[in-house]
Amino acid sequence: MTVSATNEYTKQLKREPAAGSMSSATAGILNGAYSDELARKAIEFALLEDLGQEGDVTSNSTIPETKQATATLIAKDHNSVICGLAVAELVFKMVDPSLEFTALVDEGIYIDTPPVTVATVSGKARSILTAERTALNLMQRMSGIATSARLYAQKARPFGIEILDTRKTAPGLRVFDKLAVKLGGGTNHRIGLYDQILIKDNHIACAGSISKAVAAARSLYKDKRIEVETTTLSEVQEALDSSCDIIMLDNMTPAQIVSCVDLIQKKAQIEVSGGITLETLDRYLIAGVDFISVGSLTHSVKSVDISLEVEIGI
Repeated sequence: MTVSATNEYTKQLKREPAAGSMSSATAGILNGAYSDELARKAIEFALLEDLGQEGDVTSNSTIPETKQATATLIAKDHNSVICGLAVAELVFKMVDPSLEFTALVDEGIYIDTPPVTVATVSGKARSILTAERTALNLMQRMSGIATSARLYAQKARPFGIEILDTRKTAPGLRVFDKLAVKLGGGTNHRIGLYDQILIKDNHIACAGSISKAVAAARSLYKDKRIEVETTTLSEVQEALDSSCDIIMLDNMTPAQIVSCVDLIQKKAQIEVSGGITLETLDRYLIAGVDFISVGSLTHSVKSVDISLEVEIGI
């Protein structure tokens, strides 16, 4: 009886943690043990979603178990940033730790003239094809995010303004989405609800005022940075009086932003937010602004075309 890829994978997950673990270089790019754990859990779920209880029935029924192969990962889009090689490696290694993955380019490299072979993977043909779609899905999405982040960051950098991502990420994929923004040249805003305080309109409504919300937050979390969302000049003044660290100017016109910058006078950092696109970005590159947040970096992703092609049967 043919052993399904799912069964082999399930056995692997019960082994010591070293099985299917990342190389030191891969672990480093995911920024620590917490991110590594999130990445592994996300990939485990993605593989379970794809393999179900029966495994890869096509590969299991058509490819001899001992068949060896080498495959190439090929990027095919013009003007794109390649991102997620480390994540793709982790996918292949989690399916089959014996697979050999070799990145041929650096994470975050810009490709203007495709096609470009960005990696190879060698080992059991079944394992390669079982991991293929999950690896490509993540890598294509991450490359799309990195490509978009690069375009925004290139425009903003000469003005000393950083492009921020948001929490508008695909559920379960935030660790990958945030990494892609960073590798594309953007800056990560808070990773989740736990690492920075962002007081928005609903928090203010519940607390009673901006000043009450900031005071309550400061009393409980003395070491965390506090950001306040504002929509009017009077709210900016109240946020400024509360001694918060960052003031978000949400859905304001460029003219309103200039007035707010003049009022704040560098007493707090300034984030501009609200539906800003690559086409409208130039209007918001205003002196005195520190950050511009762009939700579309991660909520409206156009994936980069990357394919896997089996080249050599051994």
